[in-house]
Amino acid sequence: MSKSSVLLEVAQFKSTQTPPRFAYLSSQSYVLALVSLPGHYAASASAPANTIDIFDKTTLQGVQTLSGHDVATTSLHGVENIAGIFGRSLMSSGRDGSVKIWDTRTNSYSIKMTNLGASRALLCCDISPDGMTVAAGTEIQGEDALILYWDPRRPAAPLRTHGSTHSDDITTMCFAHADLGMPRNTLLSASSDGLVSTSNADETDEDEAVLHVGNWGCSISQAGWIQASSGVKIWAASDMETFSTWTHELDLCQSLDIRSPVLHGKRTWVTDYLVGCARNPNTPDTLGVFAGSNEGDISLLSNANLAVPGAPWYLHNTWSLGHTGIVRSLLWDYESNVLVTGGEDTKINVWPSLSPEVQSDDGAMDVDLNPRKRHLDQDDAQEGKRARW
Repeated sequence: MSKSSVLLEVAQFKSTQTPPRFAYLSSQSYVLALVSLPGHYAASASAPANTIDIFDKTTLQGVQTLSGHDVATTSLHGVENIAGIFGRSLMSSGRDGSVKIWDTRTNSYSIKMTNLGASRALLCCDISPDGMTVAAGTEIQGEDALILYWDPRRPAAPLRTHGSTHSDDITTMCFAHADLGMPRNTLLSASSDGLVSTSNADETDEDEAVLHVGNWGCSISQAGWIQASSGVKIWAASDMETFSTWTHELDLCQSLDIRSPVLHGKRTWVTDYLVGCARNPNTPDTLGVFAGSNEGDISLLSNANLAVPGAPWYLHNTWSLGHTGIVRSLLWDYESNVLVTGGEDTKINVWPSLSPEVQSDDGAMDVDLNPRKRHLDQDDAQEGKRARW
């Protein structure tokens, strides 16, 4: 674990207080995830509602509510291509064992991928860039945690199931896109077992499918890809608010407590938890790290060199006085140049953001994040796991 890192304020730092626009979920639940759709935002609600609310981007008026999933809606994604049909669509996974592609015109799903006869709670999902493969990760059942692969054109049962990649809840599924320079249909997965793994999603033999494995030794809550000139390809975050970066062969580069970079002086920022990370297409070489405070404030951080332990951190933006409590989800809508946040206060805020064109080289980022709950579930407190839905 790296020692405490320096946090510096960039010259173009911007602080925003009080969002100009806001709305509330229809169910008065936690806002678990946010997705951008043409003309709308989608927001998923925590249990027991488990619904997905659709809001008009301009007015933030609620226009529609989708039923979501039984038990819990665990992930929400905007996807560009489903089985060769292009157009921005909404995809979700749930503890009911299904992945759904939603048709907002009919207020229902158009495709429902299931594993009939052997249903397991799904915790995460993603779709390949060509739209032909959907992957989902399950909760552990007995001694098995599975990666399920579907062809969305044949949704009744998975094409194949891989059961030895992970040995605990699978929390992340993320396909690499072409601009990352990875082999076709490379899938990143991470788990509560402490492993980060890359696999060839087209390979039927699981022993041959796994490409690389990294063992972080702590329960991983989220992970994603990076496009960095330093050679770093993957980031990961744990349930204990630690943060790491990895090469494409899953050699560990950085590992630190994300709460350690703090700023005191004319301005103060202290991180309590990581909301999530992502990159902006306009500044792809830099990873945006979004951090939160227990009071409901958010900041945008970046690191000078993700391949070097102890490299300094930079504070770009803060957004405050919009939430009361933990921020559970965040969307950087770079096309509209706004930041959208959702919290445990059931509130959705739309904030002005710095344009990528006026950022320093350290950049601001685009994000479409799967959220993670910040309070330990009582039943899992001994193991340090977090209840996520």
